[in-house]
Amino acid sequence: MGITSAIVLFLVIWFMIFLMILPLGNVTQGDTGEVEPGTHRSAPMDARLGHKAKWTTLWAFAVWALIAGAILYSGIGVRDIDWFERMPARVSD
Repeated sequence: MGITSAIVLFLVIWFMIFLMILPLGNVTQGDTGEVEPGTHRSAPMDARLGHKAKWTTLWAFAVWALIAGAILYSGIGVRDIDWFERMPARVSD
């Protein structure tokens, strides 16, 4: 795995985890009864995006390390998921 693919893998994992963490612990404006004009009642009062981004980074690094380790040290490659055998055969030296 090259550096570019490692970064892309980390970013994909980061955004997936961020989208899972984002709705957790939200208190809506409707729950508190303080609705700002022009917003919906289901809008969060305080989304705490910085806090959630920090937790996302920690979790994403742990998940990325597991997946990257599996890719690097177990020999899993793109040919292992070629279920329809569409990739050309390897040319041996």
